[in-house]
Amino acid sequence: MLKLEGCELQNGGFSLAADLQIEAGQRVAVIGPSGAGKTTLIEAIAGFLPISRGRLIWRDQDLTAMAPGRRPMAMLFQDSNLFPHLSVAQNVGLGIRPNLRLNATEQAKVQAAIDRVGLKGLEDRKPAALSGGQQSRVALGRVLVQGRDVLLLDEPFAALGPALKAEMLDLVAALAAESGATVLMVSHDPADARRIADQVVLVAEGLAHPPVATGPLLDNPPPALKAYLG
Repeated sequence: MLKLEGCELQNGGFSLAADLQIEAGQRVAVIGPSGAGKTTLIEAIAGFLPISRGRLIWRDQDLTAMAPGRRPMAMLFQDSNLFPHLSVAQNVGLGIRPNLRLNATEQAKVQAAIDRVGLKGLEDRKPAALSGGQQSRVALGRVLVQGRDVLLLDEPFAALGPALKAEMLDLVAALAAESGATVLMVSHDPADARRIADQVVLVAEGLAHPPVATGPLLDNPPPALKAYLG
């Protein structure tokens, strides 16, 4: 279980309160008005932003002061963060070793991830030779080889067209089901939440609310969310 116990999260002069828990293996959408603190929430969970008060707990382990690289988290950003001079295989391999000195077992793991995200045969291509959807698959493959317990997504597929975005969301859901990973996904699109998430964390008016079932919340949104959704 992921717990934020009486947390205050800081992002510059902005502060977000969070006191909630998420069951392991859940797929959770993080939604709310623009500027409400959705990215602040997941970046604090990842360790990129400070928790000025409270504790972050994963499976009874206190992560509050733990460095980002040591946390059981992997994050997909809005930008795929691919290195243009590296091949697909090398970009994926960075998820295992930054120096890319991979042994045979690790190389096999990279190849398996490339195959799983649908890029078999494209191992030697550079990002510039890939479509936007293929670049997203590379970034997802890099996350896959890390084998982390929690996957954090900050709208990584927002730039894709509707069909490609749906395809990527389905792939994330399938990979999470296979690995048992817990997923927190920032989204501004309620259709994305309905497609992938069992639960929703609403972030609004300085507060990250505890998760609730996706359908009932979106069918009958509270005023802050209704004003945003229109």
